[in-house]
Amino acid sequence: MSPAHSHAQPANAPLRRPVPQALLTALKIRFGVNCSTALVLREQHGRDESALAAPPPDAVVFAESTADVADAVRLASEHGVPVIPFGVGSSLEGHLLAVQGGISIDLSRMNQVLSVNAEDLTVTVQAGMTRKQVNEAVKDTGLFFPIDPGADATLGGMCATRASGTNAVRYGTMRENVLALEVVTANGEVIRTGTRARKSSAGYDLTRLMVGSEGTLGVITEVTIKLYPLPEAISAAVCSFPSIEAAMRTTIQTIQMGVPIARVELIDAHTVRMVNRHSKLTLREEPMLLMEFHGSPSSVKEQAQTVQEIATDLGGNAFEWATTPEERTRLWTARHNAYFAAIQSKPGCRAISTDTCVPISRLADCLLDSVAEADASGIPYFLVGHVGDGNFHFGYLIDPDIPQEREIAEQLNQQLVARALSMQGTCSGEHGVGLHKMDFLITEAGAGAIAMMRAIKHALDPQNIMNPGKIFKF
Repeated sequence: MSPAHSHAQPANAPLRRPVPQALLTALKIRFGVNCSTALVLREQHGRDESALAAPPPDAVVFAESTADVADAVRLASEHGVPVIPFGVGSSLEGHLLAVQGGISIDLSRMNQVLSVNAEDLTVTVQAGMTRKQVNEAVKDTGLFFPIDPGADATLGGMCATRASGTNAVRYGTMRENVLALEVVTANGEVIRTGTRARKSSAGYDLTRLMVGSEGTLGVITEVTIKLYPLPEAISAAVCSFPSIEAAMRTTIQTIQMGVPIARVELIDAHTVRMVNRHSKLTLREEPMLLMEFHGSPSSVKEQAQTVQEIATDLGGNAFEWATTPEERTRLWTARHNAYFAAIQSKPGCRAISTDTCVPISRLADCLLDSVAEADASGIPYFLVGHVGDGNFHFGYLIDPDIPQEREIAEQLNQQLVARALSMQGTCSGEHGVGLHKMDFLITEAGAGAIAMMRAIKHALDPQNIMNPGKIFKF
């Protein structure tokens, strides 16, 4: 497997395309103060949470409507200039980097609820609305949106990367929970894909095509998603284990027995230590599973009892319950802050993140071999995982000014991906391909599948202006 883009400046990136002054003038006329070429704003829109870097976009347009997005794309198309959609900047694979220059379209102001259909368990929102804003807006209906990637990402960004997160083991990913989209295409046309109906056999499934396309086929402006009834009872628990293997065996047996657990997250001992310092907690500094059960009071009790018995048989101890909302929030906040806790544990560092996912039966093998490699490397790391669906993340903590550290981290990442693919897994369970995993995707999908993706891209975006340089080379 050839190295992924391992330099601070993406390797082999095409030359930046010049942005004509005529385009900047036209954008200023159309958008006024909502179009900026100020360096500070351009830099804010030219980086994400990855360890990759590139020069910033040439301008930023703050869209407030689908018409704004369509006009910005149409103007960019007339001049053959790239367009990069921007939500909140929480992506992890260089998705937002303007590797060929161009215009960043910020959709964060498009954050309105367009319709709530509680009787059908659906809601339609603008793409700049974040998942927390969605849940705040629908809480009075007794419904909620379960997809929780950790970051308070926008719905458009979550669609673009086919996000999932902590609840995916029970509720699925964005792929299963998006019913319909409104999309601005590469020539500025507005199309709609899907309906509010729960199924359809009408034509190509364009909704699924756009979900996971990472902004390379169009700009998502509206999203219709499924909602779910708030569980009657919710209970969370933490359980420490003598080894990562014991925690993994507990997870595998739980899933194979068909326990409908809502969340089951792995946190290794290194990460627990970092989280304790960052969040001022006193969790046992051992490998830990953080679990959550949803359902009726009796079903939650039954689920929890079954998992506790499995854990106890495998050496799990200190099974602690959190049944009040405040206790559960404290635990999940600590889990979601694991990334920031790790970054702060080594001032000035950046994290090379991994995102493999394997069949649940191969989870322990893949994870344990990867832990052994990481320990032998000497590179500090954190390890968390949505292990209920076979997805886990290493974060190798490197000094971006020491090339050798980056090289070691990228080598670990390559070995991990090769191992996952050999087990019929994937290089990306939820973060997407972006810049960082382009070479891995070739190995995973094969030349024929990449050629088909490239043909679709050519057909829908012949000028290659939609977030160019991502997923595969044009």
